[in-house]
Amino acid sequence: MSDWMVTQSPAPGRRPRALSPLREHLRDTFWFAPTVAMVSVFVVWAGAQILDTVIVDTLQEDGDYETLDELLRFAEDAKAVVTVVGSAMMTFIGVVFSISLVAVQMASGQFTPRVVRLFVRSRITKATFAVFLATFVLTLLVLTSFDSTDDPRAVTSVPLVQSVLTLCMVALSLFLFVLYVNTTLRLMRISHVIARIATESFRVAASMPVPTGGQDGQDTARLGSATAWVPHEGRAGVLRDVHIARLVRVARKHGVVLRLIPRIGDFVVPGTPVLAVHGGPAPPRGALRYTASVGVERTYHQDLGFGLRQLSDIALRALSPAINDPTTAVQALDRVIQFLASLSRRPLDAALHRDRAGAVRLVQAVPGWTELVDLGFTEVRGCAIGSPQVSRRMLAGLDDLLLLVPAERREPLLRHRELLRQAVDQTESSPSDRAFALRPDRQGIG
Repeated sequence: MSDWMVTQSPAPGRRPRALSPLREHLRDTFWFAPTVAMVSVFVVWAGAQILDTVIVDTLQEDGDYETLDELLRFAEDAKAVVTVVGSAMMTFIGVVFSISLVAVQMASGQFTPRVVRLFVRSRITKATFAVFLATFVLTLLVLTSFDSTDDPRAVTSVPLVQSVLTLCMVALSLFLFVLYVNTTLRLMRISHVIARIATESFRVAASMPVPTGGQDGQDTARLGSATAWVPHEGRAGVLRDVHIARLVRVARKHGVVLRLIPRIGDFVVPGTPVLAVHGGPAPPRGALRYTASVGVERTYHQDLGFGLRQLSDIALRALSPAINDPTTAVQALDRVIQFLASLSRRPLDAALHRDRAGAVRLVQAVPGWTELVDLGFTEVRGCAIGSPQVSRRMLAGLDDLLLLVPAERREPLLRHRELLRQAVDQTESSPSDRAFALRPDRQGIG
């Protein structure tokens, strides 16, 4: 195995950090941020109450009862405002988020159910919900701090700082509400959803290790047969990511090379092989514990094909008879072509992760060029028949990709182009309609 582990300079860039199951669970839930906000507001309110008590005690010690009397009048006015805020906040929260749930349901039905993840994980949405609830809790706490007496000599606390804090929270709530509405409206627009998916996909591609020295294909060929297998332990689910840094350290420590058998996004069940070991015995199971993260759905993290899967789903939903929106399909195709163009000359099929000495320690399977092209075009091509706007855009995209890719990657593009031409020839009876549907156009029909 020493011949296979060619020493080279490590690939530039930083390895993607492994997903934390707890962190991902919290990001996919709505209860954590509001709970933290409400606990925090208790602490802030306790501090503000102490400040109010100190202010009253200081003024009473100084005999400045005139100022205390003014503060009591201010507190009475503030109490009316706090009462109104407290009674209106919960109603406001209910109306706003009821509308949001309807918007999410409409988006999942019109685009694809997988875009709901964008709404659920939105930081602005969680921050708005948390601040709204924290403001409501704060108003209740402040109302308990108002003293029933109006005698400056007998009063024990005047919620001056607490009232100002409540007004600040109301202002923050209104500001976040504006941002929340803007963000929700953007996520309701398909162009922004598609752009968001493309951005996440490019981030995954950028995190992949860059081949060094042009010998990655030779390194993979020298891998040889497996000497041991590591089965998957734990629950069944989708392989979301693997802890690359830990796997590389374990492989280096035991002098072996690990090969990830399933791809990121595959469904794995307990007992099936998840890692193949090359060059020695399998490392202890304890060393490989928590190196693979399994969940109920795919994530963008390390999953090169997930973005294309969502773009294809959006295009398919748009071309369905129930929706019949070819313009949305064209927008999805724009991003599919952009993503494939960015990978047109990049080595695929396997990502090789090296240790600090440059030796390959982890081989991670990734989709190949043909698989990515098929994922981006096959299903959309099948539904594009009868929609000249989509067929024209797809032909233009295929022609653009044929100009970018090397000769060995032209075959799947030419195959999809020919299959599309044959399908249009069989569907369109008029020669003029066939010629129109097969004329490349980057805007579809414009």
